[in-house]
Amino acid sequence: MASQLITDPTKSALEEGTSFGTPSGVEQELTRDIVELQIAEPFNPDDIEVATRSMTIDLLLSRIKAGDIDLEPDFQRRRGIWNERQQSRLIESLLLKIPLPTLYAAEDDEERWAIVDGIQRLTTITRFMAPDSIDETPLRLTGLEYLGSSFDGLLFDDLPSRLKRRLRESELVVHLIRHGTPQEVKFNIFARINTGGMPLSAQELRHALIPGQARQFLGDLAQLAAFKEATANSIRDERMADREMILRFMAFILHNPEEYRSYDFDRFLSDAMRDLNLISDARRDQLRDAFVSAMKSAKAIFGDDAFRKRYRPGDSRFPINRALFEAISVSLAHLSEQERERCISRKEEICTRMMDAMRDSAFEGSISQGTGDPAKVRRRFETVSRIFAEFANV
Repeated sequence: MASQLITDPTKSALEEGTSFGTPSGVEQELTRDIVELQIAEPFNPDDIEVATRSMTIDLLLSRIKAGDIDLEPDFQRRRGIWNERQQSRLIESLLLKIPLPTLYAAEDDEERWAIVDGIQRLTTITRFMAPDSIDETPLRLTGLEYLGSSFDGLLFDDLPSRLKRRLRESELVVHLIRHGTPQEVKFNIFARINTGGMPLSAQELRHALIPGQARQFLGDLAQLAAFKEATANSIRDERMADREMILRFMAFILHNPEEYRSYDFDRFLSDAMRDLNLISDARRDQLRDAFVSAMKSAKAIFGDDAFRKRYRPGDSRFPINRALFEAISVSLAHLSEQERERCISRKEEICTRMMDAMRDSAFEGSISQGTGDPAKVRRRFETVSRIFAEFANV
């Protein structure tokens, strides 16, 4: 090959500090795992409107019951992180008049709010005081630190009237990013303040700030057996890593990689999620079919090595690589059924050619660091699609 070969990519990567055993099951890039959310274009500061409101819990609950506050059912896994004791301690804090940390929300064009920071707190309060409004089992107090065992097992309705009133009239501070604020600026603002005990991932931010059918669509695809089998059930769903992987596939199916010119990969993915909201049901069905075909073909060709780096046959197995996932899945989706079958019939040769590509420094760099760079995007897609074409068209 024309490009210089690197002698030991595995050693090189380890020396750069890459974590191969990541909690999400996805390989980190050499430089950083989560790209900083940056503002790619100038904006008018006057367009930014952040309103700070002090609202009683009663008012917040009325908005939740009316569907005007989105606690986002798809965040159920995140909402369930706190155990009963932790949730009870938060209610105890309110009963003791201890102020809670600020909530952060984004407002849409209909003046509905999506809670971006504070989901656990607000869900706990709602579960205790109005569980039916979020289809949760009522919270019974347990393990309180100061109020004593006499409160153990109590529901909201069991509390004395004065304590129920205290809870209803307690005030929480909400920083609300108004709907007129440009979307990319909203992302940047939340990335800056998103520093709590378990900050949202980039995909969770997208999920919170871009409502619509794309949420359910990505969630449904993440549950497909074809996806789980192709990724060897290794992609964790707690931080929506699975949905981001699928969104990357959709982004490059909807937008030709050869025409990719963006230097803001996060914005590229956000735009793709909005595109998924706008397409027809029939088009979504086509995309689902293309995705399933790509997953099944990748599994048939690469086995448990699908979407993973492999430099030599005897190497240990790497985690899933996002850039490889994009390039392999999209390239396979663009092939006809007959072409995919020909590739499957020559899978050993394809695996060998892919290992050759991994040992090329330019290609290895295109899947390992700065993967949102346009030149690297084009390089990895050109390389992978060329390998498949070599065997699909024989």
